[in-house]
Amino acid sequence: MRFLANENLPLTSVRSLRAAGYDVAAISEEAPGVTDAEVLAQAAREGRIVLTFDRDYEELIYRYRLPSPSGVLYLRFDPATPQEPGEYVLALLTAEEITLEGRFTVVQRARLRQRPLL
Repeated sequence: MRFLANENLPLTSVRSLRAAGYDVAAISEEAPGVTDAEVLAQAAREGRIVLTFDRDYEELIYRYRLPSPSGVLYLRFDPATPQEPGEYVLALLTAEEITLEGRFTVVQRARLRQRPLL
């Protein structure tokens, strides 16, 4: 599974996902300051799931119909530590009943909801 970490995802979490064997590109390392539309386009081109704390992606995909990436994981909580987002993602990846590909996933501390991407 391949991921594209939006600029707002802490690099500590990016590194922990990489250490677990996942292919994670990071906007903060490759192209800081790019627009959300450019992040979506890159993720779609490269077949990556976007990891983000930014709520704008839902509107860009469903309202403005911008290219859909392989998936979006919107973390909708304030992390207590820079490691916490990576820990949440790793926990989701081990849950058999959850599929991130082809879905827009919203994660809150006590709730998860998904809808199919366009």
